[in-house]
Amino acid sequence: MKVAGFTFIRNAIKYDYPIIEAITSVLPLCDEFVVALGNSDDGTLGLIESIASPKIRIIHTIWDDTLREGGRVLAVETDKALRAISPDADWAFYIQGDEAINETQHPIIRAAMERYLADNQVDGLLFDYLHFYGSYQYLGDSPRWYRREVRIVRNRADIYSYRDAQGFRKEKDQKLSVKPIFAQIYHYGWVKNPQKQQAKAQSFNKLWHSDEWVKENVKQEENQYDYYQIDSLKLFDGKHPSVMEARIQRTDWVFEFDVSRKNMKLKYLVRYWFEKTTGYRPFEYKNYRIV
Repeated sequence: MKVAGFTFIRNAIKYDYPIIEAITSVLPLCDEFVVALGNSDDGTLGLIESIASPKIRIIHTIWDDTLREGGRVLAVETDKALRAISPDADWAFYIQGDEAINETQHPIIRAAMERYLADNQVDGLLFDYLHFYGSYQYLGDSPRWYRREVRIVRNRADIYSYRDAQGFRKEKDQKLSVKPIFAQIYHYGWVKNPQKQQAKAQSFNKLWHSDEWVKENVKQEENQYDYYQIDSLKLFDGKHPSVMEARIQRTDWVFEFDVSRKNMKLKYLVRYWFEKTTGYRPFEYKNYRIV
């Protein structure tokens, strides 16, 4: 069984992406790892090269900044990395620049890839998600956060990144047939110094919206992101991946939140408590088909 990891990244230093942690968290499971490095104006190239692993292969790309509808450019860049994987790889393990996996789950993930390797009905493997917000001790727990997504797919030409690169589809826009493997993706996209988060918000929203929309909806005069506008959080009582330890120790801001506070309209609050009581989320969007 051959496993290839892949990701894309641009301006990781400027916007404080934990790309080193993302790559190194999955590298032990991979025989090779492709990084699609977009045209950056910081030291992202040197940052990736500092990993100094013979498994890593960097391809240089140019982002099409005119693709501003629905974050399409993110899927385009993901596909560039996916298509650069060696053709003899069986599985393609996707990790985004603000995600990581816990090393304690490596055996679970490897066993799942081996188990379903010969099962051609399985297009990919489905992970649960932990969405950290504001700091490393809080998790987003409202219906606004997606609960699961595909991060391992077959290395096949008919599989491609979908919409804004959250997940994947296959030929004729079909959902992938997947197996849940009960491993978790730790998502850190909403955890960084508020100044860095605000700079990211001002830039990142341009991948989805026009300059006019960004000007009207993202506070340009602010130099710090307001983490307190969130609807609901809960405390994290687990252990972070070891690759994140140094980054967590470098935390240079404070965010504290009353987890009993629920800032939702009544209809969303009803859905929230229904999910917490039953484990079922009504009207949940699923970009996959469990088999």
